[in-house]
Amino acid sequence: MTLPAQAQAALDSFAGCTSWEQRARLLMQWGQRLSELDERDKIEANRVHGCESQVWLVGECKDGHWQFAASSDARLIRGLVALLLARVNGLSTQELKQVDLPDWFDQLGLSRQLSPSRSNGLNAVLQRMRELALS
Repeated sequence: MTLPAQAQAALDSFAGCTSWEQRARLLMQWGQRLSELDERDKIEANRVHGCESQVWLVGECKDGHWQFAASSDARLIRGLVALLLARVNGLSTQELKQVDLPDWFDQLGLSRQLSPSRSNGLNAVLQRMRELALS
């Protein structure tokens, strides 16, 4: 499966990092680029359960391809969610089902920094995306 352009850009930018400090800085930059969700979208129905931090997610399918938007109150989570969005935006429902979250963060060199709770939270976000895609 070919990667969306944004996902390839993320891989390219993280490939140049030689230290955790560089990765952490880049992660924060990705989080800052995440568009802020409209306050009207920050409702209980859009909140992702299973995250320690508050995460809201909305998605819509246009011409068979998904576009998701998300927000979080935690800076690190914003960065991780932004990287997840880079990986999934533009995918079909079928492609979305095949996304391998651990593999994606491993390719970025971030898997060691994912605590079990962060990993569970990101899995909850991906699971919510899949639920939206099937509804």
